Amino acid sequence: MKNNKIISRLVSLTILFFFSTIGLYAQETDATKISSILEVQQYNRAIHIMAMLLVGFGFLMVFVRKYGRSALTATFLLVSVSLPLYMSIKGLGIFESKGEIEQLILAEFGAASLLIAAGAVLGRIKIYQYLILGLLFIPFYILNELVVIDDYFHFVGKVADTGGSIVIHAFGALFGIAAAVSLTTKKDMETPIESDATSDKFSVLGSMVLWIFWPSFCAALVPATAVPHAVVNVFLALSGSTLATYFASVLLRGKISIADIANAALAGGVAIGATFDYATHTQAMIIGVIAGAISTFGFAKLQDKQQKFHKIIDTCGVSNLHGLPGIFGGLAAIVVVPNLVVASQLKGILITILIAVVAGLISGKIISLFGKIAEPYNDRVEFEDVE
Repeated sequence: MKNNKIISRLVSLTILFFFSTIGLYAQETDATKISSILEVQQYNRAIHIMAMLLVGFGFLMVFVRKYGRSALTATFLLVSVSLPLYMSIKGLGIFESKGEIEQLILAEFGAASLLIAAGAVLGRIKIYQYLILGLLFIPFYILNELVVIDDYFHFVGKVADTGGSIVIHAFGALFGIAAAVSLTTKKDMETPIESDATSDKFSVLGSMVLWIFWPSFCAALVPATAVPHAVVNVFLALSGSTLATYFASVLLRGKISIADIANAALAGGVAIGATFDYATHTQAMIIGVIAGAISTFGFAKLQDKQQKFHKIIDTCGVSNLHGLPGIFGGLAAIVVVPNLVVASQLKGILITILIAVVAGLISGKIISLFGKIAEPYNDRVEFEDVE
């Protein structure tokens, strides 16, 4: 009888151990599956962002009629230098550890900001000088990211900017404008930037590629449950800015400007970056409409005055596509994001402006030491078989 009880207990313990092991294995398997699914989702968004960088930004910048080869080559080189540089610096072991795909996406954000900065000086530096621009830009970009987003020095506090209105778009634009101070000559000011029907159509194609994939850019690192709301908000903001651009362009110019359509239509995507994960659909649409109107007004009325005042050329108009809408998006977060500390948000914006301007002035001066392009906005300076 006693032996039967012992055997019964052993059998019970064995069964309990067996099912406990299965349960732990199942939990581990589920966790592994969830991790794998998240990585696949991040991978898909990383590829979408890469399409934005190379095809979207690349073709957006070919509007300069005689500089298409150079613009596309510069885009290739800027992406190729920024990704490994960003990941190398972040891989030094002194920063917070990230997953490989997540680190790649963060590097792509840096590449996007770099391409924005390059747009301000496009056509006025030699091809290899774009590489120097990338080598100088990325460390400053990481510094601003650490100060504003990661609050690495415990000075700023929580800043609402998941999609990079402030630290990607505004930073890149202001850096480029500041760099242009040393990279614009009197000859550049007098040389017209020519476009034609073909170059304009390619530029709009690039804009449409950016438009399509913009939700993946904003929602690249948000939780899976937040993605549907984010995607809808970004598309609503883009729709708002596109409609606003059309009406504002006709109102301000009398007829449609294709440059406005190719650029200002994207302003909603720029501005919603700070609030897409909190805004209601109505708020997203309103933010997009206001951003499109601001951007179009900038292109139509402010750009020439700004360039004459600062004695620079902003080739792609990054101040009006990325600068003003980016700052507006950061300020909109004060109204939209609940429980946001206003002082922290304002500090994030002001510090970004300060670092971008100082870093841009320093970088522009360094790049200018490597010489001046013989003829601005023309492929024939550095490419063979160009008339």
